[in-house]
Amino acid sequence: MSLYAITIFLSAFLLFQIQPMIAKMILPWFGGSAAVWITAMLFFQTALLGGYLYAHWSVRSLRPKAQTATHVVLLLATLFFLPVWPSTAWKPIGNEEPILRILGLLACSVGLPYFLLSTTSPLIQAWYSRRFQAALPYRLFALSNLASLLGLLAYPFLVEPNITLRQQSYLWSGAYAVFMALCILAAFRSRGGADYAAADSATGDAAETAAPCPAPTWREQLLWVLLACCASTLLLAVTNHLTQNVAAIPFLWILPLSLYLLTFILTFDCERLYNRKVFAWLLSLTFGGMTYVFWYWDSRVDFRLVIAVFSAGLFVCCMFCHGELMKRKPSPRHLTSFYLMLSAGGALGGLLVGIVAPNVLPGYFELPIALIACAILSLVTADYRARRFSAAVGLAAAICIAFSGIRYIKSYCETCLIMSRNFYGSLRVIEYDRDTEDEARALIHGTVIHGKQFTDPDRRREHITYYGPQSGISLALQSLRKSPLKVGVVGLGAGSLASFAEPGDVFRFYEINPEVEKLARSKFTYLNDCRGKVETVFGDGRLALEREPSQQFDLLVADAFSGDAIPVHLIDLQAIQLYFRHLKPDGILALNITNTHLNMCPVVDKLARALGKYAVVVVNPDDEDREIYYARWALLSSGPFRSPLITRVAAPLESRSDIRVWTDDYSNLFQILK
Repeated sequence: MSLYAITIFLSAFLLFQIQPMIAKMILPWFGGSAAVWITAMLFFQTALLGGYLYAHWSVRSLRPKAQTATHVVLLLATLFFLPVWPSTAWKPIGNEEPILRILGLLACSVGLPYFLLSTTSPLIQAWYSRRFQAALPYRLFALSNLASLLGLLAYPFLVEPNITLRQQSYLWSGAYAVFMALCILAAFRSRGGADYAAADSATGDAAETAAPCPAPTWREQLLWVLLACCASTLLLAVTNHLTQNVAAIPFLWILPLSLYLLTFILTFDCERLYNRKVFAWLLSLTFGGMTYVFWYWDSRVDFRLVIAVFSAGLFVCCMFCHGELMKRKPSPRHLTSFYLMLSAGGALGGLLVGIVAPNVLPGYFELPIALIACAILSLVTADYRARRFSAAVGLAAAICIAFSGIRYIKSYCETCLIMSRNFYGSLRVIEYDRDTEDEARALIHGTVIHGKQFTDPDRRREHITYYGPQSGISLALQSLRKSPLKVGVVGLGAGSLASFAEPGDVFRFYEINPEVEKLARSKFTYLNDCRGKVETVFGDGRLALEREPSQQFDLLVADAFSGDAIPVHLIDLQAIQLYFRHLKPDGILALNITNTHLNMCPVVDKLARALGKYAVVVVNPDDEDREIYYARWALLSSGPFRSPLITRVAAPLESRSDIRVWTDDYSNLFQILK
């Protein structure tokens, strides 16, 4: 028993350690987009489905000795993938389709090791059941989920803060080699026992072997898939919401996934914890709470409350889905079929959120749609005869969340002039104060404004939002204004910074999302009204700058955001070194570090000290009457700032001794959450 338990535990631990690790490795290559994790999850879930398909085929079609030989050969083949590290040949060179590139990258980097790790839980359980025919293997499934949970939680709290990515790769690869040895030993020890491929003998306890074990009906199997798909879709939809509007950090990848796994552990290992009557009420309360959220919450709500509420809602919904799966689990004879349907449902959820939603839905509507689906499933599985009153309450709550979700989607669409969505996020243009002198248009990514402009021709060039007359970027431009300027800008938005250009200036924008440039030119006039020359380079700003010779910018601006999240690779040591390579000796680097949830000042201070640069922060208050927002700009230069425009308002950056220098190999956003 201990050999099987240790093998399953180690495989599950490694399976869920590699997920955030490899995703963090490739995140900078695709603009730091929150969709990188969603796409990675699609790959992981599909690979898990492939692993369960292999396990099902192996157990049902191969004799024990053939199973062992096949599995050992595949395990030895994974040695060619070690140590795991993504090849730089997969780095994008422009604005290529990112989803297929990420899937291909992951397949070539970790595909076979991940595939074999995913086969371990169902295979080991089948081997255990075959060798010890009086034992039920479902507790090993709970152990697998416990190890997965521990692997996930260890990453943001123990691994990421203390170990560089390169060290993580070597440690993981060494642990994988230990797993290979254990798995091979377990395979050889399990060659005896019942042969499912040779005889139609059932596994399980004596009672089960004596009684007939009818195969699950197609309706039951379809319900397995739908329940698993609903839980997976909710997991990814909540993750999408949090990472788009807080930060694309492993902690916010891992928290929802940990809750998802915790519900598996609680329902399958402690069956009494899932009480249908209790969770019918909890599900009704969840639907009521989410209805309120859809109606009244916006980006100004404290992120801690947002995380808590969405996490609680996800937990309750996943407890329902996985609890119903537990109530419907078959006899051990149909073990691999059951896990196959679960993994198929999980992969289907990943496909819907990772591929279908960005290409079909114009906004982030998968969360209300998934909640509506969960409500429908709660009605399908309800026992109306035994629990009439609670079933009636559940029906009312389901109708409420359905109405609220549909109303939310409809109102969301009606307020927009135009909506667009792709891999990099959901964009919309909204008009404010229509038919007044203050009428303005705003470009919104997720829930965060990425540029605004008055529509009145006399006011179209006013400097507003984060670029007001007293903002750090405005003062930097004024201090440099002695001759025509060459300005580089990483992040286009609505093109607001083009309003600062004068005749003879060159403003060179680097933008990863081609949809942003289309909206900036069609719905805003900053670029078309620009008095200087506008150049646009498509692709990730840092990767584009790495390929270019020194541009000798007077001013280089890093103003790229994914929702309200700062792409880490644009503000680490290698990035700052690259920026200064493109600056003139007396040039200024301006970093927009305005953020609702993160305090970037200590990070920038550490970077400036490491490179021997001078750094200050300029903060301007908001002015609602003039549409000027609170903004925080960090200004860096090779020499001290002497312009009184800057020195009279600038302040030193906050310094913290516990902050390490961020590099391509190390960063820790969790440490600077406000």
